[in-house]
Amino acid sequence: MQGVYIVFAAICVLAGCSGPTDQSTAPASSPAPALDTGEVNLDVWLERLEVGSRELYSAREAVVAAVRISEGDVVADIGAGTGLYTLLFADAVGSTGLVFAEDIEPLFLDLINRRVDDLGFDNVTSVLGRNNHISLPKESVDIVFIADTYHYFNDREEIMRSVYAALKPGGALIIIDYNIAPGEQRPEHKSHVLFGKAGVISEVEFIGFEIAGEISVEGLDDNYFLRFLKP
Repeated sequence: MQGVYIVFAAICVLAGCSGPTDQSTAPASSPAPALDTGEVNLDVWLERLEVGSRELYSAREAVVAAVRISEGDVVADIGAGTGLYTLLFADAVGSTGLVFAEDIEPLFLDLINRRVDDLGFDNVTSVLGRNNHISLPKESVDIVFIADTYHYFNDREEIMRSVYAALKPGGALIIIDYNIAPGEQRPEHKSHVLFGKAGVISEVEFIGFEIAGEISVEGLDDNYFLRFLKP
């Protein structure tokens, strides 16, 4: 889940090149600013990165319910950031389930590990992703969750192919992201989002996913919630 801290472009990013559709609108690759590896004020990070994300924080319980997690599921939180949803998923899957917290930024994975230890969860595994791959085993995951992250992918095709490979047959892919209507004058907080829902659906279906529908989630107004299935 992406926030509004000074490390803005590093949060929940997997990076890469262009996707399979609308190459002219693919976001240009830009280096993420370096993270401060000195002493971290945990309270400040959590305030800025979670509460500062507005809808995804305030609607978190409704979002988790809409994901439809069952006890024992294996869930991958791609671009896990501070671990807000990772921890909620860990509670939902129970002791027989597993959550992969995936991110390309080691500092965030360290933060998640600290939070997991503090809360006593033993069903979370941190995964350091690559620029064009989520680094998860083939057909190992029941649900892949990508929130406020897809629009940062530059090599979207390669990343989504790795998502497709990691999902079990019949597994679900959830994408939550800013909605940009055709011709919309983007407000400043959406200025980095260069394509909207229709483009995302087209790209994800190109990989082989089937759209299972858009779900209305109470509390999500600026964001859409899409559910896809792997045949």
